[in-house]
Amino acid sequence: MLTAIIIEDMPDALALLQNELKENHSDIDVIGTGQSVVEAAKILRKHTPDILFLDIMLGDGTGFDVLEIFPDLASKIIFVTASDEFALRAFKFAAIDYVLKPYSSEDLSMAIGRAKEQLQPNKERISILKETLAKPEAKPGKISLHTLDKIIIVSLNDIVRCEADSNNTKFHLQDGKRIFVTKTLKYFADMLQSYEFLRVHQSHLVNQQCIDAFIKTDGGYLLLKNKETIPVSVRKKSEVIEVLGRMHG
Repeated sequence: MLTAIIIEDMPDALALLQNELKENHSDIDVIGTGQSVVEAAKILRKHTPDILFLDIMLGDGTGFDVLEIFPDLASKIIFVTASDEFALRAFKFAAIDYVLKPYSSEDLSMAIGRAKEQLQPNKERISILKETLAKPEAKPGKISLHTLDKIIIVSLNDIVRCEADSNNTKFHLQDGKRIFVTKTLKYFADMLQSYEFLRVHQSHLVNQQCIDAFIKTDGGYLLLKNKETIPVSVRKKSEVIEVLGRMHG
């Protein structure tokens, strides 16, 4: 049997999760529940569960406060969040799994499966999550990139461009390094477009800070500060010219 503790401040959501675990996950024994940071601290002082279901927003603080009280907690954590676009983006930036309320059986099963296999998110990824959640309007400083065998944390300013490679994305960094991530370019374009990244072509997403000029010959292309050239699609040309005009305006 695996043991679990649920920290969730909404009684309905708590009851729903308990029932779901009882009905569909008989190998998980819920040994305690709490509705606040204070209650979580009391329970976790006595028990270390295999899995901790942790709601991000609690009445008297946040799930992060719980993790700060127990910095060396050995439990696998399944973060739970209400569907708020900023929260979801923060989780994506940190490459940390979450389950959305109201829970679907399928999502919950997947999260439990991943929790059983996965290593804990390290402190740096939790701090990316925390900072991005705390300042939803600000440009996040860092992003976690999930490669096949590890997670690499990269500063947004170090990314020159992202390039589609069938259903994967290749990140090109300032120091010449490349990182291959098994997610589509659209996934990262949706995430990064609010933060000065420009989709200039079906296969290219470029950090605006790294653009030197738009060259109108040969169908139109970008010259980057590192002297690379990137094609601009016909559909994107007017948008690119407008954005660069604003930058240099």
